[in-house]
Amino acid sequence: MKLSTMSYTFSRQREHFDLQRMLRLTRELGLDGIDFVTLHGYDPEDLRRMCDDLGIRVVCHTLIVDLNFPDEESRRPGIEACKRGLEAAVILGAPVVMIPTPAKRGQDSTVARANWIAGLKEVAPLAADAGVTLTVENFPGRESPFVTADHLLEAVEAVPGLKITFDNGNAATGEDPVESFARSATYVVHAHFKDWDVRDEPAEGFRRMMDGRYYRPALIGEGVIDHASCLAVMAKVGYKGYIDVEYEGDKYDPYEATRRAVDYLRGLEPSLA
Repeated sequence: MKLSTMSYTFSRQREHFDLQRMLRLTRELGLDGIDFVTLHGYDPEDLRRMCDDLGIRVVCHTLIVDLNFPDEESRRPGIEACKRGLEAAVILGAPVVMIPTPAKRGQDSTVARANWIAGLKEVAPLAADAGVTLTVENFPGRESPFVTADHLLEAVEAVPGLKITFDNGNAATGEDPVESFARSATYVVHAHFKDWDVRDEPAEGFRRMMDGRYYRPALIGEGVIDHASCLAVMAKVGYKGYIDVEYEGDKYDPYEATRRAVDYLRGLEPSLA
């Protein structure tokens, strides 16, 4: 099991975000790498230097771009942003890039999926030329284009070279995450782990997802996701990639959350032997 820091876990709590402190924690916990979700206002050369100084490998670079349009002209700004993101990934030394794929409010998921696939077809040859693996993840939401393995496999079959970042928490909002991973494992090159509190009825702070239930972010190990079974199926198929430690809640600051989540996941390792 190779665990990596996810910078989004830290940057989403802006009052706590300290890049150098995040990198020191990555080193202190002996994590195997870091996923930079955006560049956080830094030049990629500077981020690479800071990571090199601490012996931290950049294992993924996540690009926030919008390709959810039906025509090439509307997608052009997003494609240009992808070009810059791929250039940054090369400088960072990241072998993988990921693009989150939300739907627009009120948009049918099938329409959103078709738009994203069209855009990803334009990005795929650019990623190949850069020597970087392009991925999308299971993305949560009632109207999300990519939640289940079927959704992701449709994109992989349509876009040459496209691979998958498996998000066990997001997959769980549409289907069993263990089965979801098993079905898509051939194409999974990176992963995110996260957790949820779940209710059958609406409540403050909870969001309705594709399966009709209501979800609120929780710390890994404190929610409903069966991480041990997810790790077991990943081990069974020989997954060798990294797993980002992701936290979207506010119960803990990101430094404590990451410590607790890493301790929990490492505590599961003996059962996988």
